[in-house]
Amino acid sequence: MLTKRIIPCLDIRDGRVVKGVNFSGVSDVDDPVKLASAYNDAGADELVFYDITASSEGRKLFTDVLERVASSIFIPLTVGGGINTVEDFDRVLKSGADKVSVNSGAIKNPDLIAEAAEKYGSQCVVLSLDVKRAGGGFRLFAKGGRVDTGLDAVEFAVRGVNAGAGEIVLNSIDTDGVKNGFDLEMLKVFCDAVKVPVIASGGAGKAEDFIDLFKIRGVDAGLAASIFHFKEVDIADLKRLLDKNGVPVRLV
Repeated sequence: MLTKRIIPCLDIRDGRVVKGVNFSGVSDVDDPVKLASAYNDAGADELVFYDITASSEGRKLFTDVLERVASSIFIPLTVGGGINTVEDFDRVLKSGADKVSVNSGAIKNPDLIAEAAEKYGSQCVVLSLDVKRAGGGFRLFAKGGRVDTGLDAVEFAVRGVNAGAGEIVLNSIDTDGVKNGFDLEMLKVFCDAVKVPVIASGGAGKAEDFIDLFKIRGVDAGLAASIFHFKEVDIADLKRLLDKNGVPVRLV
């Protein structure tokens, strides 16, 4: 049985790790290299690095910080922010990323996922979706959750997977930073719609939330930020709890 993954997320702005609530109210947390190294040693299965203002500011991802983070860890690293072309994939992969997360770039260029998957393989392409309830369904947002695209998020996810995305990161704007648990209702809908691993993001407030999360068929990983950053949940302790509750994890 495949083990479930625990993935801390580093939201980077101006070279620092930051955190907000419902994609707003952002505050400073820590140095990204320091945090990345600590998570590597704590038993995290992977690490996600998002340059959260690259798309909204219309610039390329800062690779200097990325290179320092990548050189400090030995676990897989997924990188996103300002990924708009296949050349952007190439740039961040050469800077130390193992996988590349695309969000707004895939909305602007429907061919980007297919082009990247053909060149680098589906295992390298992660489709990150910022989703919020609207109009009785699930609406896709762009530019770090700032812009309502008007697109049906489930339909967009299915198209992305059919084009070659090897993983989905589902970011629930409704539960982001609220710490009342993952958006289980939203996750069930997306897991039923796609046949690739789904990484849940947004809402983790305590270790027990991950037990509830992994009861959902199709959820492959849980991603969180503030509960790990502020040491509210210890990754090693979390994994021991999951193991005791029958969730297959890699123990350290």
